[in-house]
Amino acid sequence: MGASKFRGVLILSLVVLFLGNARAQLSTSFYSSSCPNLLSTVKSSVQSAVSSEARMGASLLRLFFHDCFVNGCDGSILLDDTSSFTGEKNANPNRNSARGFDVIDNIKTAVENACPGVVSCADILAIAARDSVVLLGGPSWNVKLGRRDATTASQSQANNDIPGPTSSLSQLTSRFSALGLSNTDLVALSGGHTIGQARCTTFRARVYNATNIDSSFASTRQGNCPNSAGSGDNNLAPLDLQTPNGFDNNYFKNLLQNRGLLQSDQVLFNGGSTDSTVRNYANAPARFFSDFAAAMVRMGDISPLT
Repeated sequence: MGASKFRGVLILSLVVLFLGNARAQLSTSFYSSSCPNLLSTVKSSVQSAVSSEARMGASLLRLFFHDCFVNGCDGSILLDDTSSFTGEKNANPNRNSARGFDVIDNIKTAVENACPGVVSCADILAIAARDSVVLLGGPSWNVKLGRRDATTASQSQANNDIPGPTSSLSQLTSRFSALGLSNTDLVALSGGHTIGQARCTTFRARVYNATNIDSSFASTRQGNCPNSAGSGDNNLAPLDLQTPNGFDNNYFKNLLQNRGLLQSDQVLFNGGSTDSTVRNYANAPARFFSDFAAAMVRMGDISPLT
C-alpha cells in the first residue's frame, strides 16, 4: 500500500473512530459523580413551571425538538441575537412561538448553584423535555447526557430544517429520514402534539380550505381564528381538543376522525404510508408511549457535540 493511500485509510479510520466515540460519550450516568443532584434539581424546576402553567410542558418539549432539528441537539436555539451574531430564536418556526426560555434560564441557575460550570444547557433541554412529558402523564425514558453547548447557530437552517405546519407527508418523511429517523419515529414524535397549543396563523388555511377535515371541528376552530390574515393571528387553539394538557393517545384518535389541527398532523392519516401506524397508536396507547420514548432517545442522539 502506498504512503498516500495508507494516510488516507488512517485518516478515514480516525474519523470513523471519532464519530463512534462522539456517540458513545453520551451516557445516562455522565454527571453521576460531577453533579449527582442534577436530575432532581431539573425535575423540581420543571415541576414548578408546569404547575404554574400546564402549557409550559409542551413548550419545553418543543424547544428540544427545534434544537435537535438544527445542527443536532446542541442548545443553539437558546443563543440570543447580538450586534455581531444572529441566532435561531427569530427564525420563522420560532419567532412569536418558541417559549420557555425563561424556564430554562431558571433551571440553569438552579443547576449552577448545585454544581457550577459542569452541566451544559443542551443537556438541561433534554432532561426538561423528558420531565415535562412525565409530569403531564406521558412515558419516561433514561436521558443520555454529555452534550456540549454550541457557540454558533443558524437562522437559515432553522428556517429550512424545522418541519412547518403545512408540510406534506413526503416533506416530513424526507426531513426525518435525513436525520436518521424512521417513519415510525415521525408518527411517534408527532404524537407530542397531544399537548400544547397552536396559533391561528398556523391552522387558518386548513380550517377554512381543507377538504380532509371534520366540518364541525373546522367550524369550532373558525370561531377563534378569523379568515382574514392579520386578524387574530396569535389566537390559540389546543392541538388536542379533548385533553390539551394530558399526554395520551387522543391525538391519534382525532386524526382518525379528520380532526388534526395542523396540515402536518392530518397528513399522517390521509391514505398514505403512515396510516397504519396512526391507527395502531389510536388503539394501543402503551405502544405509542413505548415508541415515543424510544424516538426521543434517538432524536437526542442527533449530531451531539461532545
